[in-house]
Amino acid sequence: MNRIGILYIVATPIGNLKDITFRAVEVLSSVDRIACEDTRRTRVLLHHYNIKKPLISYFEYNKLKRIDSILRSLKEGKDIALVSDAGTPGISDPGSSLIKRVIAEGVRVEAIPGASASLTALVSSGVPMHKFIFEGFLPAKSGARKKALANLSTEKRTIIFYESPHRLLRTLEDMKEVLGDRDIVVARELTKKFEEIRRENVEESISYFKQVKPKGEFVIIM
Repeated sequence: MNRIGILYIVATPIGNLKDITFRAVEVLSSVDRIACEDTRRTRVLLHHYNIKKPLISYFEYNKLKRIDSILRSLKEGKDIALVSDAGTPGISDPGSSLIKRVIAEGVRVEAIPGASASLTALVSSGVPMHKFIFEGFLPAKSGARKKALANLSTEKRTIIFYESPHRLLRTLEDMKEVLGDRDIVVARELTKKFEEIRRENVEESISYFKQVKPKGEFVIIM
């Protein structure tokens, strides 16, 4: 019986290239191919660790076309590593679709744990962290975003959101309108040179980012 390959879900650094496990480097060095969102960003990481492997472009807008070919390679005995642009694959990125399909087809999946922006921000926040929920990215349209926030208005647990720089201000303004001027934590550029963690209320955060253009990927904790 021919061997079936393994899909390795490999967590990569969220900023600082040193934040990767020995095991992750070992797996990336040993697999036949690496599926990644942005080949340019992944090559930076691989070059840093002197890893040379064929890359498969796998992102939100080509995932349906790529899943079948990746699955075919796995069934031919190829080991494939799945990585995201930063952090743990499958969390708010297209990797979840591939993982679900591979499991449904009976192919072995093995996770190589590591960095996650949501947990890095949470443990640095100073807010209660014994119970929390992760909401990922809120809807892009204001109406849907406000509805999603309203559904969270009675939530007692700490809430973690992701947000992009170009939507940050609109999201903060909707938060203030729907949930009031609560205390929040806004973290950006985690583990990088210009890491910033702001602990303030929503209005203070709005005022700050109206003066300082939002840059980098953001985690909001409420």
